Amino acid sequence: MDKIKPFLKIVSKYKCTITLIVFGIYIGFIDQNSLVRRMQYASEIHDLNKEIEKYQAEYDESTQKLQELTTNPEAIERIAREKYLMKKPNEDIYIIE
Repeated sequence: MDKIKPFLKIVSKYKCTITLIVFGIYIGFIDQNSLVRRMQYASEIHDLNKEIEKYQAEYDESTQKLQELTTNPEAIERIAREKYLMKKPNEDIYIIE
């Protein structure tokens, strides 16, 4: 009992400080909505927003290419020549790798 009295005296003297420290540890690390998890979620949201921007840029580029293909017959000819190696009757094609 003599060993417990000094401990209880310290606890009773600093009970507010100890309560705040325990509460801070609980909120910071243990709770379901802890600060650590919030930082992880913020990082994940940032990464997902970057991915959304990347896909939006790809979508805009594809839309522009589609619009060009539907309106410009020269674009269709260019794609056919580059991608499918098509040629006009009097042409020769040389492929250099």
